[in-house]
Amino acid sequence: MKPPLPRLHAVTDERVARRPDVAAVAGALAGAGGGAVALHARGGGACLTGRAHFTLATQFGDLASLVFVNDRLDVALAVHAAGVQLGRGSLPPIEARRLNAGWWIGRSVHSIEEARSAPAEGADYLLAGPVYATATHPEAAPLGLERLGLIAEVGLPVIAIGGVTPARVRELRAAGAYGVAAIRALWDATDPARTVQEMLMAMDDT
Repeated sequence: MKPPLPRLHAVTDERVARRPDVAAVAGALAGAGGGAVALHARGGGACLTGRAHFTLATQFGDLASLVFVNDRLDVALAVHAAGVQLGRGSLPPIEARRLNAGWWIGRSVHSIEEARSAPAEGADYLLAGPVYATATHPEAAPLGLERLGLIAEVGLPVIAIGGVTPARVRELRAAGAYGVAAIRALWDATDPARTVQEMLMAMDDT
């Protein structure tokens, strides 16, 4: 039986994945949120080798939080991940499920059209974004709250990403998001544990 889908997802990128303090920050995030926080081992496409991606996911697996692996299904199998996050170029969710029926399988979507096709592809939840302008993908046009709401109407749990901060959590939840994901707001926070607590409290208030 699957654990509940976490409402807060701490996603790495290549920069974060290579930081010498990544395990220490991950420990602070996990300690503050427990099972409400998912740690995503994401390497930024082909920027990390398979070994480096595996090492990152293994570090996360030593912590209490649930581990999700982005794109690399071989790594997800090796570390017994709780979930996988699949992008446009990844294996379709329905095929990934053949490898492990117990995974939470997320589909990254950037438009209403992509979101509407995701249920038939076998996705369990959607990672939708960027909702706001973000330095991670400066070239991407923000979805905005209205389109986020339309994506939520698809019927799958929606995790909002892109420009997410503690101050924006309530409006994202009000727009229909099940939860939120962040890179800089969590990994670059002065006090990562406090930031987790602030975000989770904001979700509990809505």
